[in-house]
Amino acid sequence: MFRKSSKGRQIDLFGSVPALLPGRATDKYNDKSYWHNQFRQEITHLIDESAYKVLFNEKMGAPNAPIRLLVGMMVIKEAFGWSDSQLFEHCQFNLLVRSALGLVNMNDPLPAESTYYLLRKRIYEYHRMTGEDLLEKTFAQITREQIKQFDVNGRQIRMDSKLIGSNIAYYSRYEIIHQTLIRFYKSLDKSAQTKLAMSERQQLDELIGEEPNKTVYRSTKEEIQGRLQDLGVLIYSLLRRFIGQTNESYQLLQRVFDEQYKMIEKQKIQLRPKEEISSGSVQSPHDKDSAFRKKGEQKVKGYSVNITETVSDDGLDLITSVIVDRANTADKDFVQPAIEATVEVTGQKIDSVYLDGAYQSPGNDEFCKDMDMVFTGIQGYVSRYDLDMTTEGLVVTDTQTGERIKATKAKKHKNSKEDRWVIKASDGRVYFNQLAIRTAILRKTIKDRPIEETRKRNNVEATIFQLAFQLKNSKSKYRGLLKQRNWAYCRCLYVNLVRIMKFTQQTLHRTFKTMETRPKMALLNQKFSLKIVFQPNLILQYLGTIFLPVINFCHS
Repeated sequence: MFRKSSKGRQIDLFGSVPALLPGRATDKYNDKSYWHNQFRQEITHLIDESAYKVLFNEKMGAPNAPIRLLVGMMVIKEAFGWSDSQLFEHCQFNLLVRSALGLVNMNDPLPAESTYYLLRKRIYEYHRMTGEDLLEKTFAQITREQIKQFDVNGRQIRMDSKLIGSNIAYYSRYEIIHQTLIRFYKSLDKSAQTKLAMSERQQLDELIGEEPNKTVYRSTKEEIQGRLQDLGVLIYSLLRRFIGQTNESYQLLQRVFDEQYKMIEKQKIQLRPKEEISSGSVQSPHDKDSAFRKKGEQKVKGYSVNITETVSDDGLDLITSVIVDRANTADKDFVQPAIEATVEVTGQKIDSVYLDGAYQSPGNDEFCKDMDMVFTGIQGYVSRYDLDMTTEGLVVTDTQTGERIKATKAKKHKNSKEDRWVIKASDGRVYFNQLAIRTAILRKTIKDRPIEETRKRNNVEATIFQLAFQLKNSKSKYRGLLKQRNWAYCRCLYVNLVRIMKFTQQTLHRTFKTMETRPKMALLNQKFSLKIVFQPNLILQYLGTIFLPVINFCHS
């Protein structure tokens, strides 16, 4: 059965690290402000192991290593961008890394590699079965305790997002269909392959020996279209022959067929036009969760990461929510879950939210009606017409001519309850719906904002930079949505740790500066400078002048 481990380890008289180091090295090793001691205190020791109890039962038995040690290894791996082999090497021979994980003695055992991989596998499998992400719970639990410990103000927040490419090659349409088909064929055992017709087996064997990228390069557009049509017929035959299977390769093949082909009369298979293929379609059979998105000039096949953090003028700011979803997820869809997660972590009511124009939508306006939504911009071109909704109705100002026109209500669209307005312009009738009115009002609100307010969102871009700092060309090392999420949680835990370390150092520095510059004050009716705090010999001398007469009196 599952058992919690102890946070502290008993110091071995002969195996403790400080006992084996020279004096100056011992001082640095024991320095509470060094990163390894801070990591152990603010991450390793804060991990609630009971959240992982669901992974173990009487049949599986208890974990043979502390959960906080294994989860700490996951965090420290992403903190420094190490591979698994580098992680294990540092855990064996790097004294600071061992200290960060709570291994304070030279003879403290390190978990076997299989134990580390088994826990990760169980976390992934548990998420697939239940939809619950245990590392997400750990991130929220640790951040909640840090917010309480450092009294972080969570009443103001800001957020931003970033597109991250998946660790996959860019496949053409033909390559996606080809690779998915071959993946399914290779997943069949020999007994299942005997169910195929001889012609189908010959065709599949030829496809195995083919390099699809070279086929695309050497073939004309018409030839590729013909080959795609033939592959569609073959896939349809395989899907019917093995209907009812639930394995992953069959489900993926079925999904690709539905996305790339359609059935017309008399069971005739037709290749879908490119315009009908969704951006959420399979981008690679090796990462079925990735999606396509074009953002400005950037084209990404992968994921979108949304970061939410607190905002303060001179206090500590921490990341409170990190959401990873497919790349085609719109930024506006992150607002509600990010705010809900932040409220749960901070336990505080949110007053202000700082965002860019991609996050605005009527639905978010309704959800955030009790909050001050501070947008730094708005998507789309500036309209020629400026709109004012007055008590008398809609007044339209032509910014080119300066003419003010009172709009009249127009006939509503069929099956629509939304009011419309219309004016007669020089080039014909111009209609305005509720969205246009809302956009005009929002542009005015943004324009009237003090520049100090709109600049408060800017720092979250630095957070995004730190999150993806170790990525090459903004491309992840992982495949799959769950692995991307776990990477993001670990990175954000480390970013928060670095902020806590800097905040603590700055607080101490300000305190020392204040104590050095403050005027002399009375201390027990004696005038001493506060510098006495840093001079133990003066403290002892002063205490001696107080207690020595008392001792002599008692002795007499």
